[in-house]
Amino acid sequence: MITTVVGNYPKIPDLPAPGKWRSAVEKFQKGQIDEAALRRVEDEVTVEAIRDQLEAGVDLITDGQIRWEDAQTHFARRLRGFHINGLQRYFDTNVYFREPVAEGEVGWAEPITVAEYTFARAHSTKPVKAVVTGPLTLGTLSRNTFYPTLREFVLALARALNGELRALAAAGAEVIQVDEPALCRHKQDYAVFADAMGVLTAGVRATLVLATYFGDLGGVYPQVLSLPFDIIGMDFVAGHRNWDVLSGAPFTKTLMFGILDARNTRVETPEEIVAAVRRISSTVPPERLQVAPSAGLEFLPHGVARRKLRALVEGVRTASEALKGARA
Repeated sequence: MITTVVGNYPKIPDLPAPGKWRSAVEKFQKGQIDEAALRRVEDEVTVEAIRDQLEAGVDLITDGQIRWEDAQTHFARRLRGFHINGLQRYFDTNVYFREPVAEGEVGWAEPITVAEYTFARAHSTKPVKAVVTGPLTLGTLSRNTFYPTLREFVLALARALNGELRALAAAGAEVIQVDEPALCRHKQDYAVFADAMGVLTAGVRATLVLATYFGDLGGVYPQVLSLPFDIIGMDFVAGHRNWDVLSGAPFTKTLMFGILDARNTRVETPEEIVAAVRRISSTVPPERLQVAPSAGLEFLPHGVARRKLRALVEGVRTASEALKGARA
């Protein structure tokens, strides 16, 4: 049993610390600093996000996605066939993203996240996983003005993003996570999703994670277990029904167990984490558990995110020892 995170991390520190990332972005947009200066600040804030995860004791970290404008724009800007439109609300959160508009044939031109991954790996003493927004989520949060159907659009995105996954694997990424929160909201499109996942992962030699959040997998479980992923991430906070969903069939893969509430400032106690781990371990054995927040932590104040990770790690360590003792 290990601890991990889902992806993003707060970019803005708690007051009175200066918000150097936001300040740098504003200065760049006004032409007061150049891109190189902005990248240096992004490097600094990324290192801070990595340090927070390491100091908390998280076993498998990410780079915090500090460089991402949002999970859609970061990829759509760098894929062929898109332009970027105005702001749209991101699911039912209080954050917004710029809507990608597909106006031509979608294609992968060059690595998008490889340099980010290699930078994080060079600054971490723990394993780092790469994260890519999946084709169903990118497709359903974009406006499609080119492809006749959602199916054709999502499959085209899967082919394009397959290039990114292959590039990450070639760069040494041993764990690659595909974020697909849209699956919880578009279960009627599961057939499209399943076909796209086959295209997306073809020829990729890495441990593959499917991360779902903002809902449950009722209606598509146990079908998701047949997808080409080694680890399935499920949200047990917004998707509290997942507790019942898992009772429908044996869980045969590794579970990324999203139990730390990524959208609530209340810091869980280690005892609450212990209780949740004990409960899930009756369904999924500890050796196939990765305990995590329910989603990315960017929605939280910086200090709260840090305290939540520390509580998560402490709770998992306590639960691990208790479960070992029970088996002895």
